[in-house]
Amino acid sequence: MGQEITNIPKGVGLANLEVFASTLESLAQADKTVFAVTSDSRGSGKLVAFGQKLPEQIVEVGIAEQNLVGVATGLASMRKKVFAVSPACFLTARALEQIKNDVCYSDNPVKLIGISAGVSYGALGSTHHSLHDYAVLRAINNITIIAPADNFETAEAIRQAAAMDSPVYLRFGKKNMPEKIEEVEHATSFEVGKGRVVKEGSDLTFIATGEAVWPCLKAAQKLAEEHQISATVVSMHTIKPLDQRLILQLASQNTPIITVEEHSVYGGLGEAVGSVLLQNGCHNKFKIVGLPDEHTVSGSQGEIFEHYGISEKGLTQSALNILG
Repeated sequence: MGQEITNIPKGVGLANLEVFASTLESLAQADKTVFAVTSDSRGSGKLVAFGQKLPEQIVEVGIAEQNLVGVATGLASMRKKVFAVSPACFLTARALEQIKNDVCYSDNPVKLIGISAGVSYGALGSTHHSLHDYAVLRAINNITIIAPADNFETAEAIRQAAAMDSPVYLRFGKKNMPEKIEEVEHATSFEVGKGRVVKEGSDLTFIATGEAVWPCLKAAQKLAEEHQISATVVSMHTIKPLDQRLILQLASQNTPIITVEEHSVYGGLGEAVGSVLLQNGCHNKFKIVGLPDEHTVSGSQGEIFEHYGISEKGLTQSALNILG
């Protein structure tokens, strides 16, 4: 069996990437049509154990991302459930044409797994940052884009993606994340295409995705404790299709909305949410927190988050600023 993710202390979990590998291994053991294809990324994708236990269900193509997508597409066309695993920065740049034409245009249900995404490879510099992947993939028809926030969302996303008969891109970082991010009495379940309200509030809303959700919750807790400000926090794990109904429901409260993402401020979650608000005549105060249009600083993910305000301190100040 894959590595169990139960009985983890509240607030402490594994890297989402480890949960992905564990869940995929469990699926593959039960279903021989489940395949992993890697581009010299078996180790970084946490799939070493998968390869040892299921050697006939893994294909290694080496550092050749275009071949990775091509081989995955061929397997998918033969009714295999294929997960193509590669660093997000290379998968969604070097192999973009193959993703567009072979996967999406040709309607092959490949599950594209972008690992070490965002600024997970922070110290290696901009060549290894994936701050463009939401933007380029949102512009391509016929692909679902998911960035799980925690271990719970990751396991559910992989199971649901495996059952989908259409292309999916799933994005994972390297940092250990909570088992389940939530601070509501009756937290919503995970469903692709539907955002999860993980904290309810009345003064403003954080809408975040992926590993940016956790600092939003920490900021919301600090705002409540130190400033008596009540903030809603939403894990918008599915960026495409976007949960417009939830966004408009939140906007109807006429309180400020702050979007937060480990991505460029161009073309990602923030601009997608902003478009929904504008096209529906909403007039909420609105701010996008992400990576600005500049040469991104190098450092650890935590250091880069702190520098650009994707942190408890930075998001608390963003909230105070937008509230005036």
